[in-house]
Amino acid sequence: MLKVGLTGGIGSGKTSVSDLFKNLGVPVIDTDIIAHELVNDNAEVLQEITNTFGQDILSPDGSLNRKKLARIVFQVKQSRQRLENILHPKIQHEVIAQLDALASAPTPPAYAIIVIPLLIEAHYHHLIDRILVVMSDEETRIKRVQQRDSRSVREIQSIINSQADDQKRQKIADDIIENNSSIKYLAAKVTKLHEKYMHLGTTNG
Repeated sequence: MLKVGLTGGIGSGKTSVSDLFKNLGVPVIDTDIIAHELVNDNAEVLQEITNTFGQDILSPDGSLNRKKLARIVFQVKQSRQRLENILHPKIQHEVIAQLDALASAPTPPAYAIIVIPLLIEAHYHHLIDRILVVMSDEETRIKRVQQRDSRSVREIQSIINSQADDQKRQKIADDIIENNSSIKYLAAKVTKLHEKYMHLGTTNG
């Protein structure tokens, strides 16, 4: 089973791309979803985060206030590293478990997509065979995030600045999707890659 790591900066359109793969019947493992589930469903993880960053990051109902935590971790590099040290080993453990389950299924898929926004920063290379980078110009990315999250431009810019830049992503990419156009264009690109990955997964599997 071919393991394709899907990455890209905030607002580049990773979810749109992964949804298109999903619509083609491809299994998708999303590390952002795993992180959300860890914080929501695992009291020990939430307690560890609270112990590290303080009670201020909690909402009145005791759940994690993600926007407050984001403001802290994207402004101070050491804070981001502390959060990553808590979450990434647990996320990687879950990714491996889900990949093992897919590989041991009666009919394993030819390939799987693993969405890893921080693929470069968090060193996930050992889990994947191929890297697909979604790229989009910065102005478009900022507009998308504003519409989605109602964040300020300054806040979005600080997140962009905290992540690896597209030049670094291009250097490690096996495949690149430019996402500055229509969803129809994007779907055509995904379908073409789907055929390629099906062939690679079947040939190497």
